[in-house]
Amino acid sequence: MNAAAATGMTTSARVKVEGKDVELTHLDKVLYPETGFTKAKLIQGPIFVIQKHAAKRLHYDLRLEVDGVLKSWSVPRGPSSKPADRRLAVQVEDHPLDYQDFEGTIPKGQYGAGQVIVWDRGTYRNITDDPKHPTPMSKALEDGKVEVSFEGEKIKGGYALIQMQSQRTDKSNWLLIKLKDDYVGTLPEDLEEQGQSVTTGRTIRDVRQ
Repeated sequence: MNAAAATGMTTSARVKVEGKDVELTHLDKVLYPETGFTKAKLIQGPIFVIQKHAAKRLHYDLRLEVDGVLKSWSVPRGPSSKPADRRLAVQVEDHPLDYQDFEGTIPKGQYGAGQVIVWDRGTYRNITDDPKHPTPMSKALEDGKVEVSFEGEKIKGGYALIQMQSQRTDKSNWLLIKLKDDYVGTLPEDLEEQGQSVTTGRTIRDVRQ
């Protein structure tokens, strides 16, 4: 199988990777020349993506794969790796799974017009309430409390999404909070220090040009 086939209609294949029989898919990143597919992540789990989005205002779109769609939140200041920080995360409409790969420009006149890059991506593990026996994601979302552990290139470890309960507050408003673990303080204060796409190496400025 060649690389051209990998970028066409076929999206997966089973091959040996590091002695294990795994499925290589479009979600993975490091190209295996002998297969035309990308190196499979040996960590199993649903995917997440964080897209940096320069619309009217710069923000970061956090998306979690849940029940076949991408549950999505707009995080104006982006994620923090400090537990003391409470980052507003506004829940927006679900997106299709294919949107995880989107990087480019949304034309003027369309919703969310502006430039988008894949700032980070990877897999996550549901650890809501009990890492060994977590509350199902659909129930956690309904209850307004989600805890996950990220395995991305930039963001790692535990985070909580907590729905703000004030009667005066729109129910779409959540807080993104870092949980205490070995990955506290691993992100820079200024996320522009890690401003490149993890899939193409481009910045928002590169896409804009």
